[in-house]
Amino acid sequence: MSGTLRRLAAALGAALALAVVPVTGASAAAPPAGSTTRYTMTAFTNTSESNMYVYDSPDGTGYRLLKSSAYTPPSGLIRDPSIIRHTDGKYYITYTTDWSGNTIGFASSTDRVNWTFLGNHTIPLAGLQRTWAPEWHVDTDGSVNVIVSLSTSASGADFQPYRLTATNSALTSWTSPTPLAGITGNHIDTFVVKIGSTYHAITKNETTKYLEHATASSLGGPYTITGTGNWAGFGNWVEGPALVQLDNGGWRIYYDGYSAHKYYYSDSYDGLATWTTPTELPGLTGFARHFTVLRETVPGGTTLPVNTTRSLRSVNFPDRYVTSRSGLGYLDPVSSTSSSTVKQDATVTVVPGLADANCYSLRAADGRYFRHWDFKLRLDGNDGSAAFRGDATYCARPGSAAGSVSLESYNYPGRYLRHYNYELRADLYQDNDTFRADSSFQVVSPWA
Repeated sequence: MSGTLRRLAAALGAALALAVVPVTGASAAAPPAGSTTRYTMTAFTNTSESNMYVYDSPDGTGYRLLKSSAYTPPSGLIRDPSIIRHTDGKYYITYTTDWSGNTIGFASSTDRVNWTFLGNHTIPLAGLQRTWAPEWHVDTDGSVNVIVSLSTSASGADFQPYRLTATNSALTSWTSPTPLAGITGNHIDTFVVKIGSTYHAITKNETTKYLEHATASSLGGPYTITGTGNWAGFGNWVEGPALVQLDNGGWRIYYDGYSAHKYYYSDSYDGLATWTTPTELPGLTGFARHFTVLRETVPGGTTLPVNTTRSLRSVNFPDRYVTSRSGLGYLDPVSSTSSSTVKQDATVTVVPGLADANCYSLRAADGRYFRHWDFKLRLDGNDGSAAFRGDATYCARPGSAAGSVSLESYNYPGRYLRHYNYELRADLYQDNDTFRADSSFQVVSPWA
């Protein structure tokens, strides 16, 4: 996208996705060669409040099922499961045990698939009627906390987020609950992250049904609610916010549009102040309910040979290759009888990503780079801008066929280089075999 179009889209609130420029100095970065990012989701579903499903994803957009009914508690429900990985290497969930009562549940796992019930924790708060949506928050000081929505009203009209802090490493002993100061007036589903020195809470106003944004200088508050109503464009009758940082430094929010029976995600690159146009979560919208996502760096991943010339062959049209015509990206047939010009156009130099050296950029023989512009692939010279570097950088993900690769846009996570009518585009991920094949390429010896 050009800078002019980016400014117009932002100014007009256009239907196009908001311009994305990676956060300078962000703590997140794409993992180096030999490792990869893994996102783990734990969710309950529309089919059951007593069984937890586990999914994982290489990109935070396309999730695959690891195990359905991966965990069923001895009794009660498992709504709103929240996941962390603790210092002992194990995974832990905490969850809502029932619609009413004064307990939250805990379970652990060594592999994310097989879970062991640890017990229910009774929260010592006089008159407690409802105990909902416990969410982990591991603070920068190492403390392990649970933010939980508590109500002492039989009607549930006075929900407020409270903080529990673990007093032992086994996560079996907890402090008494203390309210997050400043978030009052019936709020549930409070999720807290820390960015720099500021704590950000995204919380549902149970009266207006909007997600609100509050900030504080300490985890316990006092918080100031800075975003109310439709401040982020999420609409109302939404709940269950969960945030995770992406490889490019941005933050992704997932939330449950429970009235529309859809699940959405949206990304922010300015400290959670503004957000991209909400997008339905492929494959899981309308099925998964109130979940959290854990981001880890783990061994493995897909890598490309850098500073070498290669050609990219389509998986589902193996006689066609990534190439260019008149400066635009296409998937064209190339063979041994093709002209030297055609072969040269189907050859690129794979270099470390201009925006992140752990991702990749594709440079043509004339020095121009494949970048997306209005989400169409084209060749342009590097103008030195952050927008160009982001547009011309792609992160490698596993492709649909053995040994193949998919290339995810660095500055528009969830969009992939794919062919459509043999034109090359950066399109939103779709949960179907056609899209996965269209966006998968074999990296082969160069034609020129």
